[in-house]
Amino acid sequence: MKFARLGDPGSEIPVLIEGDRHLDLRPLTSDVDGDFLAGDFRARVAAALAADELPELEEAASLRIGAPIARPSAVICIGMNYAAHAAESGSEPPTIPIIFLKTPNTVTGPNDAVTIPRGSEKTDWEVELGIVIGARAAYLDSPEESLAHVAGFVAANDVSERAFQMEVSGGQWSKGKIAPGFNPTGPWLVTPDEVDHHSLGLRSFVNGEPRQDSNTSDMIFPVEHIVHHLSQYVTLEPGDLILTGTPQGVALSGKYPYLAAGDVVEIEIDGLGRQRQEFVAWEAQR
Repeated sequence: MKFARLGDPGSEIPVLIEGDRHLDLRPLTSDVDGDFLAGDFRARVAAALAADELPELEEAASLRIGAPIARPSAVICIGMNYAAHAAESGSEPPTIPIIFLKTPNTVTGPNDAVTIPRGSEKTDWEVELGIVIGARAAYLDSPEESLAHVAGFVAANDVSERAFQMEVSGGQWSKGKIAPGFNPTGPWLVTPDEVDHHSLGLRSFVNGEPRQDSNTSDMIFPVEHIVHHLSQYVTLEPGDLILTGTPQGVALSGKYPYLAAGDVVEIEIDGLGRQRQEFVAWEAQR
């Protein structure tokens, strides 16, 4: 199944995408959030679909695409999860997952503009596979239990400010990861049965020029390992978002310039859709 949320920020309409139809999920739920995902949402949606209880949202094509999940309670990220990216960053591949956090207000629509932070000179892009949690996970006994706690997968851009991340970090990365809008997500939440998360091509482009081109098969720590590992340290709640790391091909490598106002970033992951953001200059709020 493929889910999306359409409409203005804060008033998105949850929909099921069936071919070229967008079916309104409001007869079942007010949003694609933790409460909805914590239940047997696929069975509920299948039953409603079979009973013809989900009307088509006629104006879908004219609506903004929001993040496919409502604001999560946590956004947990894995760093250096592709060996080639670790190398271009000047680091050895990690032997255990590196964890940092983004704030919930980083999660935004896949095509929303992204504001470059005030004083930034090193804003960067990162295409990543995102995991959306569907059932509470705490102290899982093995990686094999992980997928039972996964609602689905999303495409995400882990936008980063490298000077904030590394030069004034105080030893951790989150300063460079938490500017508002620094996590464009979507366009879709796709359930695990619809994609092979072990082998998904993921790519990024800046102003139409290729940057990243890799596959999730190159992850150092795969999805099952990540969810199991995190569950030993944090209780993962339904609706939480995990970003799984980015491959090589970012500006941090020194091969490409950092982003400036007017630049356009596009990312895509096989089966999970494509997103596009224009990067804009920071302006003082009036």
